[in-house]
Amino acid sequence: MTPADSALTLTTHDVNGSAKSVVLHCDPATGNHPSPAEACDALADADGDFEDLETQEVACALIYSPVQATAHGHWRGDPVVFETVYPNACVAGAESSGVFGF
Repeated sequence: MTPADSALTLTTHDVNGSAKSVVLHCDPATGNHPSPAEACDALADADGDFEDLETQEVACALIYSPVQATAHGHWRGDPVVFETVYPNACVAGAESSGVFGF
């Protein structure tokens, strides 16, 4: 059986008003995310639940520069709407297992 469609638009906004957005497709892993295969694997391990993404062991600077991260789309056919704020861009990447690491 082939998994249902997994297509997500991932966006980050920083305190300076800068926004970055990437598209991630899984099964197969494609899109303009810098590491689509790794991001799709992380999401698969979490069964598509952004709250359950593993935290990567990364040394991030203790600088508070909030980043709002959002994900919209579908994970294996189910709708996804996720939004959170991370202390900085490094933490966003680390705490999302690289999904927001762009």
